[in-house]
Amino acid sequence: MTPAAALEPHVPFAGLATADLAVDTVYAGGSNGHSGDDPIARLIKGVGNQGGFRYKGSPAKQTVRLAVLYTSGVDVDWPDQLDLDTGTFTYYGDNKKPGQDLHGTPRGGNILLRDAFAASHSTETDRLTGVPPFLLFEKASSTGRAVRFRGLLAPGGPALSPDDELAAIWRATSGERFQNYRARFTVLDEARISREWVEHLLNGGSSLDGGCPPAWRSWVKGRAYTPLLAPSTTTIRSKADQLPDDQEGRAILDAIRSYFHGREHDFEACAVALWRLVAPRTGACDLTRPSRDGGRDAVGQYILGPAAATITIDFALEAKCYAPTNSVGVREVSRLISRLRHRNFGVLVTTSYFHKQVQDEVHEDGHPIALVCGKDIVDVLRQHGHTTVAAVEHWLEQSFTHLP
Repeated sequence: MTPAAALEPHVPFAGLATADLAVDTVYAGGSNGHSGDDPIARLIKGVGNQGGFRYKGSPAKQTVRLAVLYTSGVDVDWPDQLDLDTGTFTYYGDNKKPGQDLHGTPRGGNILLRDAFAASHSTETDRLTGVPPFLLFEKASSTGRAVRFRGLLAPGGPALSPDDELAAIWRATSGERFQNYRARFTVLDEARISREWVEHLLNGGSSLDGGCPPAWRSWVKGRAYTPLLAPSTTTIRSKADQLPDDQEGRAILDAIRSYFHGREHDFEACAVALWRLVAPRTGACDLTRPSRDGGRDAVGQYILGPAAATITIDFALEAKCYAPTNSVGVREVSRLISRLRHRNFGVLVTTSYFHKQVQDEVHEDGHPIALVCGKDIVDVLRQHGHTTVAAVEHWLEQSFTHLP
Protein backbone atom coordinates (compact mmCIF):
# COMPACT_ATOMS: atom_id res chain seq x y z
CA MET A 1 0.00 0.00 0.00
CA THR A 2 1.34 3.45 -0.94
CA PRO A 3 1.54 6.22 1.69
CA ALA A 4 -1.30 8.08 -0.06
CA ALA A 5 -3.50 4.98 -0.08
CA ALA A 6 -2.82 4.41 3.60
CA LEU A 7 -4.34 7.82 4.38
CA GLU A 8 -7.61 7.12 2.54
CA PRO A 9 -10.74 6.33 4.59
CA HIS A 10 -10.80 2.55 4.70
CA VAL A 11 -13.23 -0.11 5.93
CA PRO A 12 -11.87 -3.64 6.41
CA PHE A 13 -13.60 -6.66 4.91
CA ALA A 14 -14.81 -7.87 8.32
CA GLY A 15 -16.68 -4.61 8.93
CA LEU A 16 -18.54 -4.32 5.64
CA ALA A 17 -21.91 -5.76 6.70
CA THR A 18 -22.57 -2.95 9.20
CA ALA A 19 -20.78 -0.05 7.52
CA ASP A 20 -22.34 3.16 6.26
CA LEU A 21 -21.43 4.24 2.72
CA ALA A 22 -19.20 7.30 2.81
CA VAL A 23 -18.14 9.08 -0.35
CA ASP A 24 -14.59 8.22 -1.47
CA THR A 25 -14.14 5.62 1.27
CA VAL A 26 -12.41 2.40 0.20
CA TYR A 27 -14.08 -0.90 1.16
CA ALA A 28 -11.68 -3.81 1.28
CA GLY A 29 -12.14 -7.11 -0.51
CA GLY A 30 -11.47 -10.52 0.93
CA SER A 31 -8.27 -12.51 0.53
CA ASN A 32 -9.49 -16.03 -0.29
CA GLY A 33 -8.99 -15.73 -4.03
CA HIS A 34 -12.58 -16.32 -5.19
CA SER A 35 -15.81 -14.42 -5.88
CA GLY A 36 -16.69 -14.45 -2.19
CA ASP A 37 -14.05 -11.77 -1.74
CA ASP A 38 -16.27 -9.22 -3.49
CA PRO A 39 -16.98 -6.36 -1.04
CA ILE A 40 -20.15 -5.04 -2.70
CA ALA A 41 -21.99 -8.30 -2.03
CA ARG A 42 -21.23 -7.91 1.68
CA LEU A 43 -21.99 -4.20 1.80
CA ILE A 44 -25.34 -4.61 0.05
CA LYS A 45 -26.61 -8.14 0.51
CA GLY A 46 -28.66 -9.64 -2.26
CA VAL A 47 -27.34 -7.60 -5.21
CA GLY A 48 -24.83 -10.20 -6.38
CA ASN A 49 -21.06 -10.26 -6.65
CA GLN A 50 -20.40 -9.84 -10.38
CA GLY A 51 -21.04 -7.43 -13.22
CA GLY A 52 -21.51 -3.72 -13.68
CA PHE A 53 -25.25 -3.81 -12.91
CA ARG A 54 -26.23 -5.26 -9.54
CA TYR A 55 -29.62 -4.87 -7.94
CA LYS A 56 -32.23 -6.19 -5.53
CA GLY A 57 -35.35 -7.10 -7.48
CA SER A 58 -36.08 -7.71 -11.16
CA PRO A 59 -35.68 -5.20 -14.02
CA ALA A 60 -38.08 -7.21 -16.20
CA LYS A 61 -40.79 -7.07 -13.51
CA GLN A 62 -39.92 -3.47 -12.59
CA THR A 63 -39.36 -4.43 -8.96
CA VAL A 64 -35.79 -3.18 -8.44
CA ARG A 65 -35.54 -1.60 -4.97
CA LEU A 66 -31.88 -0.65 -4.96
CA ALA A 67 -29.30 -0.68 -7.75
CA VAL A 68 -25.52 -0.66 -7.78
CA LEU A 69 -23.44 0.55 -10.71
CA TYR A 70 -19.88 -0.74 -10.66
CA THR A 71 -17.14 0.47 -12.97
CA SER A 72 -13.60 -0.78 -13.32
CA GLY A 73 -12.58 2.44 -15.08
CA VAL A 74 -10.35 0.51 -17.48
CA ASP A 75 -12.71 -0.35 -20.36
CA VAL A 76 -11.42 2.03 -23.03
CA ASP A 77 -14.16 0.98 -25.46
CA TRP A 78 -16.81 2.06 -22.97
CA PRO A 79 -15.20 4.87 -20.95
CA ASP A 80 -17.36 5.45 -17.86
CA GLN A 81 -16.50 8.88 -16.52
CA LEU A 82 -17.14 10.89 -13.36
CA ASP A 83 -16.88 14.66 -13.83
CA LEU A 84 -16.10 16.01 -10.36
CA ASP A 85 -16.58 19.62 -11.46
CA THR A 86 -20.23 19.11 -12.45
CA GLY A 87 -21.17 15.97 -10.50
CA THR A 88 -22.13 14.20 -13.75
CA PHE A 89 -21.44 10.50 -14.16
CA THR A 90 -21.51 8.88 -17.60
CA TYR A 91 -22.15 5.14 -17.63
CA TYR A 92 -22.52 2.68 -20.50
CA GLY A 93 -25.08 -0.11 -20.59
CA ASP A 94 -24.43 -3.84 -20.72
CA ASN A 95 -24.90 -4.56 -24.45
CA LYS A 96 -21.20 -4.35 -25.29
CA LYS A 97 -20.89 -6.81 -28.16
CA PRO A 98 -22.86 -7.78 -31.28
CA GLY A 99 -25.41 -10.55 -31.38
CA GLN A 100 -28.28 -9.44 -29.19
CA ASP A 101 -30.95 -6.77 -28.94
CA LEU A 102 -30.32 -3.51 -27.06
CA HIS A 103 -32.59 -4.74 -24.26
CA GLY A 104 -31.74 -8.43 -24.53
CA THR A 105 -28.78 -8.61 -22.15
CA PRO A 106 -28.73 -11.44 -19.58
CA ARG A 107 -28.59 -9.09 -16.58
CA GLY A 108 -31.23 -6.71 -17.93
CA GLY A 109 -29.13 -3.67 -17.20
CA ASN A 110 -30.36 -1.78 -20.24
CA ILE A 111 -33.98 -2.52 -19.34
CA LEU A 112 -33.28 -0.99 -15.93
CA LEU A 113 -31.78 2.12 -17.55
CA ARG A 114 -34.64 2.48 -20.03
CA ASP A 115 -37.38 2.23 -17.43
CA ALA A 116 -35.65 4.29 -14.73
CA PHE A 117 -34.91 7.21 -17.07
CA ALA A 118 -38.46 7.11 -18.44
CA ALA A 119 -39.95 7.16 -14.93
CA SER A 120 -37.62 9.99 -13.90
CA HIS A 121 -39.48 12.34 -16.28
CA SER A 122 -42.93 11.33 -15.05
CA THR A 123 -44.78 12.01 -11.79
CA GLU A 124 -43.52 11.90 -8.22
CA THR A 125 -45.29 8.55 -7.80
CA ASP A 126 -43.56 7.13 -10.87
CA ARG A 127 -40.18 8.31 -9.63
CA LEU A 128 -40.85 6.79 -6.23
CA THR A 129 -41.94 3.40 -7.60
CA GLY A 130 -39.98 3.27 -10.87
CA VAL A 131 -36.56 4.71 -10.03
CA PRO A 132 -34.42 2.86 -7.50
CA PRO A 133 -31.62 4.72 -5.76
CA PHE A 134 -28.39 4.02 -7.67
CA LEU A 135 -25.16 3.58 -5.70
CA LEU A 136 -21.89 4.09 -7.57
CA PHE A 137 -18.76 2.07 -6.84
CA GLU A 138 -15.48 1.94 -8.74
CA LYS A 139 -12.48 -0.36 -8.60
CA ALA A 140 -10.09 1.08 -6.03
CA SER A 141 -6.77 -0.38 -7.15
CA SER A 142 -5.10 -2.35 -9.93
CA THR A 143 -4.93 -5.45 -7.73
CA GLY A 144 -7.41 -7.04 -5.35
CA ARG A 145 -11.15 -6.50 -5.11
CA ALA A 146 -11.32 -3.30 -3.06
CA VAL A 147 -13.89 -0.74 -4.22
CA ARG A 148 -14.39 2.96 -3.63
CA PHE A 149 -17.85 4.42 -3.04
CA ARG A 150 -18.41 7.44 -5.27
CA GLY A 151 -21.90 8.49 -4.32
CA LEU A 152 -25.69 8.31 -4.63
CA LEU A 153 -26.94 8.76 -8.20
CA ALA A 154 -30.15 10.12 -9.70
CA PRO A 155 -30.89 9.66 -13.42
CA GLY A 156 -30.37 12.74 -15.58
CA GLY A 157 -29.10 16.15 -14.65
CA PRO A 158 -30.12 19.79 -14.25
CA ALA A 159 -28.52 20.93 -17.52
CA LEU A 160 -29.22 17.85 -19.66
CA SER A 161 -31.95 17.29 -22.22
CA PRO A 162 -33.74 13.90 -22.25
CA ASP A 163 -31.73 12.93 -25.35
CA ASP A 164 -28.49 13.79 -23.56
CA GLU A 165 -29.50 11.85 -20.46
CA LEU A 166 -30.06 8.49 -22.13
CA ALA A 167 -29.02 7.78 -25.69
CA ALA A 168 -28.80 4.56 -27.71
CA ILE A 169 -25.50 4.79 -29.55
CA TRP A 170 -24.12 2.65 -32.35
CA ARG A 171 -20.83 0.76 -32.23
CA ALA A 172 -19.24 -1.76 -34.60
CA THR A 173 -17.07 -4.80 -33.85
CA SER A 174 -15.60 -6.85 -36.68
CA GLY A 175 -17.99 -5.18 -39.09
CA GLU A 176 -21.09 -5.99 -37.02
CA ARG A 177 -23.12 -3.04 -35.77
CA PHE A 178 -25.01 -2.96 -32.50
CA GLN A 179 -26.46 -0.50 -30.00
CA ASN A 180 -25.79 0.24 -26.37
CA TYR A 181 -26.96 2.90 -23.95
CA ARG A 182 -24.95 5.88 -22.79
CA ALA A 183 -26.54 7.09 -19.56
CA ARG A 184 -25.81 10.24 -17.61
CA PHE A 185 -26.53 10.52 -13.89
CA THR A 186 -26.02 13.19 -11.25
CA VAL A 187 -24.10 12.41 -8.07
CA LEU A 188 -26.27 13.90 -5.34
CA ASP A 189 -24.77 15.99 -2.56
CA GLU A 190 -24.82 13.36 0.16
CA ALA A 191 -21.53 12.60 1.88
CA ARG A 192 -22.83 9.52 3.71
CA ILE A 193 -25.54 6.94 3.06
CA SER A 194 -26.68 5.33 6.28
CA ARG A 195 -26.72 1.60 6.85
CA GLU A 196 -30.28 2.09 8.14
CA TRP A 197 -31.49 3.34 4.73
CA VAL A 198 -29.67 0.61 2.81
CA GLU A 199 -31.24 -2.11 4.93
CA HIS A 200 -34.64 -0.42 4.72
CA LEU A 201 -34.48 -0.47 0.91
CA LEU A 202 -33.28 -4.07 0.77
CA ASN A 203 -36.25 -5.07 2.92
CA GLY A 204 -38.68 -3.48 0.46
CA GLY A 205 -39.29 -0.13 2.17
CA SER A 206 -40.09 3.12 0.39
CA SER A 207 -37.03 5.14 -0.60
CA LEU A 208 -38.58 8.20 1.10
CA ASP A 209 -38.57 6.52 4.54
CA GLY A 210 -36.05 4.77 6.76
CA GLY A 211 -33.42 7.50 6.91
CA CYS A 212 -33.91 8.82 3.38
CA PRO A 213 -31.16 11.32 2.42
CA PRO A 214 -32.55 14.86 1.91
CA ALA A 215 -31.09 15.19 -1.61
CA TRP A 216 -32.86 12.01 -2.72
CA ARG A 217 -36.15 13.18 -1.21
CA SER A 218 -35.88 16.48 -3.13
CA TRP A 219 -35.19 14.64 -6.36
CA VAL A 220 -38.10 12.21 -6.00
CA LYS A 221 -40.59 14.88 -5.01
CA GLY A 222 -39.69 17.58 -7.51
CA ARG A 223 -36.86 16.24 -9.72
CA ALA A 224 -34.65 18.84 -8.04
CA TYR A 225 -30.95 18.10 -8.42
CA THR A 226 -28.36 19.06 -5.81
CA PRO A 227 -25.10 17.85 -7.38
CA LEU A 228 -22.04 16.97 -5.35
CA LEU A 229 -19.55 19.44 -6.82
CA ALA A 230 -15.84 19.05 -6.16
CA PRO A 231 -13.76 21.38 -8.35
CA SER A 232 -10.16 20.24 -8.55
CA THR A 233 -7.58 22.19 -6.57
CA THR A 234 -4.73 20.68 -8.58
CA THR A 235 -3.98 23.02 -11.47
CA ILE A 236 -0.49 21.82 -12.36
CA ARG A 237 -0.35 18.45 -14.13
CA SER A 238 2.79 16.38 -14.42
CA LYS A 239 4.01 15.00 -17.74
CA ALA A 240 2.63 11.58 -16.77
CA ASP A 241 -0.77 13.14 -16.02
CA GLN A 242 -0.89 14.70 -19.49
CA LEU A 243 -0.08 11.62 -21.57
CA PRO A 244 -2.06 8.36 -21.88
CA ASP A 245 -0.95 5.63 -19.50
CA ASP A 246 -2.09 2.73 -21.69
CA GLN A 247 -0.62 1.32 -24.88
CA GLU A 248 -3.73 1.88 -27.00
CA GLY A 249 -3.95 5.51 -25.92
CA ARG A 250 -0.32 6.14 -26.84
CA ALA A 251 -0.91 4.44 -30.18
CA ILE A 252 -3.88 6.74 -30.85
CA LEU A 253 -1.68 9.80 -30.41
CA ASP A 254 0.99 8.21 -32.61
CA ALA A 255 -1.65 7.65 -35.30
CA ILE A 256 -2.60 11.34 -35.22
CA ARG A 257 1.03 12.44 -35.46
CA SER A 258 1.71 10.00 -38.29
CA TYR A 259 -1.33 11.18 -40.22
CA PHE A 260 -0.10 14.78 -40.17
CA HIS A 261 3.62 13.98 -40.49
CA GLY A 262 5.28 16.37 -42.92
CA ARG A 263 2.24 18.66 -42.97
CA GLU A 264 1.93 19.55 -39.31
CA HIS A 265 0.19 22.83 -40.19
CA ASP A 266 -2.83 20.74 -41.30
CA PHE A 267 -3.19 19.52 -37.71
CA GLU A 268 -4.87 22.87 -37.01
CA ALA A 269 -8.13 21.67 -38.58
CA CYS A 270 -7.96 18.53 -36.45
CA ALA A 271 -7.33 20.63 -33.35
CA VAL A 272 -10.46 22.66 -34.09
CA ALA A 273 -12.47 19.43 -34.44
CA LEU A 274 -11.06 18.12 -31.16
CA TRP A 275 -11.92 21.39 -29.42
CA ARG A 276 -15.50 21.07 -30.71
CA LEU A 277 -15.70 17.67 -29.01
CA VAL A 278 -14.44 19.21 -25.78
CA ALA A 279 -16.65 22.31 -26.08
CA PRO A 280 -19.77 21.45 -28.15
CA ARG A 281 -21.10 25.03 -28.14
CA THR A 282 -18.20 26.23 -30.26
CA GLY A 283 -19.58 28.20 -33.19
CA ALA A 284 -17.95 29.49 -36.36
CA CYS A 285 -14.21 28.85 -36.48
CA ASP A 286 -11.88 29.98 -39.25
CA LEU A 287 -8.39 28.77 -39.99
CA THR A 288 -5.81 31.49 -40.62
CA ARG A 289 -2.91 31.37 -43.01
CA PRO A 290 0.19 29.33 -42.11
CA SER A 291 2.49 31.30 -39.83
CA ARG A 292 6.21 31.62 -40.11
CA ASP A 293 6.87 29.17 -37.28
CA GLY A 294 5.16 26.37 -39.22
CA GLY A 295 1.97 26.32 -37.17
CA ARG A 296 -1.50 27.39 -38.16
CA ASP A 297 -3.92 29.23 -35.93
CA ALA A 298 -7.67 29.56 -35.86
CA VAL A 299 -10.09 32.16 -34.57
CA GLY A 300 -13.59 31.26 -33.50
CA GLN A 301 -16.60 31.99 -31.37
CA TYR A 302 -18.04 30.24 -28.35
CA ILE A 303 -21.83 30.49 -27.99
CA LEU A 304 -23.60 31.31 -24.73
CA GLY A 305 -27.23 31.85 -23.80
CA PRO A 306 -30.62 30.58 -25.03
CA ALA A 307 -31.10 29.74 -28.70
CA ALA A 308 -33.29 32.79 -29.31
CA ALA A 309 -30.86 35.26 -27.75
CA THR A 310 -27.31 33.97 -27.90
CA ILE A 311 -24.13 35.89 -27.32
CA THR A 312 -20.67 34.90 -28.50
CA ILE A 313 -17.19 35.14 -27.03
CA ASP A 314 -14.23 35.22 -29.40
CA PHE A 315 -11.30 32.88 -28.94
CA ALA A 316 -7.97 32.16 -30.59
CA LEU A 317 -6.74 28.60 -31.02
CA GLU A 318 -3.24 27.31 -31.59
CA ALA A 319 -2.21 23.72 -32.25
CA LYS A 320 1.05 21.86 -31.79
CA CYS A 321 1.45 18.39 -33.27
CA TYR A 322 4.41 17.44 -31.07
CA ALA A 323 6.04 14.16 -30.14
CA PRO A 324 5.60 13.02 -26.52
CA THR A 325 9.23 13.94 -25.83
CA ASN A 326 8.67 17.56 -26.86
CA SER A 327 6.75 19.76 -24.44
CA VAL A 328 4.88 22.95 -25.24
CA GLY A 329 6.94 25.71 -23.69
CA VAL A 330 6.65 29.35 -22.69
CA ARG A 331 7.42 30.65 -26.19
CA GLU A 332 4.39 28.98 -27.76
CA VAL A 333 2.02 30.07 -25.00
CA SER A 334 3.38 33.62 -24.95
CA ARG A 335 2.61 33.89 -28.65
CA LEU A 336 -1.01 32.91 -28.00
CA ILE A 337 -1.31 35.26 -25.02
CA SER A 338 -0.10 38.16 -27.18
CA ARG A 339 -2.97 37.58 -29.60
CA LEU A 340 -5.74 37.70 -27.00
CA ARG A 341 -7.84 40.81 -26.75
CA HIS A 342 -10.01 41.98 -23.87
CA ARG A 343 -12.78 39.46 -23.10
CA ASN A 344 -11.26 36.84 -25.43
CA PHE A 345 -9.91 33.47 -24.41
CA GLY A 346 -7.35 31.13 -25.87
CA VAL A 347 -7.16 27.41 -26.62
CA LEU A 348 -3.91 25.51 -27.06
CA VAL A 349 -4.18 21.90 -28.28
CA THR A 350 -1.18 19.60 -28.36
CA THR A 351 -0.55 15.91 -28.93
CA SER A 352 2.18 16.24 -26.31
CA TYR A 353 2.20 17.93 -22.89
CA PHE A 354 2.67 21.37 -21.33
CA HIS A 355 5.82 22.26 -19.44
CA LYS A 356 5.32 23.03 -15.75
CA GLN A 357 6.52 26.61 -16.28
CA VAL A 358 3.76 27.14 -18.84
CA GLN A 359 1.07 25.95 -16.45
CA ASP A 360 2.49 28.08 -13.63
CA GLU A 361 2.39 31.20 -15.80
CA VAL A 362 -1.12 30.57 -17.11
CA HIS A 363 -2.63 29.92 -13.69
CA GLU A 364 -0.67 32.38 -11.58
CA ASP A 365 -1.22 35.27 -13.99
CA GLY A 366 -4.84 34.35 -14.62
CA HIS A 367 -4.57 34.00 -18.39
CA PRO A 368 -7.88 32.67 -19.85
CA ILE A 369 -6.33 29.80 -21.78
CA ALA A 370 -7.59 26.22 -22.02
CA LEU A 371 -4.70 23.76 -22.22
CA VAL A 372 -5.66 20.55 -24.05
CA CYS A 373 -2.93 17.89 -23.80
CA GLY A 374 -2.42 14.46 -25.33
CA LYS A 375 -4.36 12.60 -22.64
CA ASP A 376 -7.27 15.01 -23.02
CA ILE A 377 -7.33 14.28 -26.76
CA VAL A 378 -7.46 10.52 -26.22
CA ASP A 379 -10.11 10.83 -23.51
CA VAL A 380 -12.47 12.97 -25.60
CA LEU A 381 -12.06 10.76 -28.66
CA ARG A 382 -12.95 7.71 -26.58
CA GLN A 383 -15.97 9.47 -25.10
CA HIS A 384 -17.22 10.01 -28.64
CA GLY A 385 -16.75 6.41 -29.73
CA HIS A 386 -13.29 6.58 -31.33
CA THR A 387 -11.78 4.03 -28.99
CA THR A 388 -9.23 2.21 -31.15
CA VAL A 389 -6.39 3.17 -33.47
CA ALA A 390 -8.40 1.91 -36.45
CA ALA A 391 -11.41 4.00 -35.44
CA VAL A 392 -9.28 7.12 -35.01
CA GLU A 393 -7.56 6.55 -38.36
CA HIS A 394 -10.97 6.21 -40.00
CA TRP A 395 -12.09 9.47 -38.36
CA LEU A 396 -8.95 11.23 -39.58
CA GLU A 397 -9.36 9.97 -43.14
CA GLN A 398 -13.02 10.92 -43.25
CA SER A 399 -12.57 14.35 -41.73
CA PHE A 400 -9.21 15.65 -42.94
CA THR A 401 -8.45 14.11 -46.34
CA HIS A 402 -9.36 17.19 -48.39
CA LEU A 403 -7.91 20.06 -46.41
CA PRO A 404 -7.61 23.45 -48.13
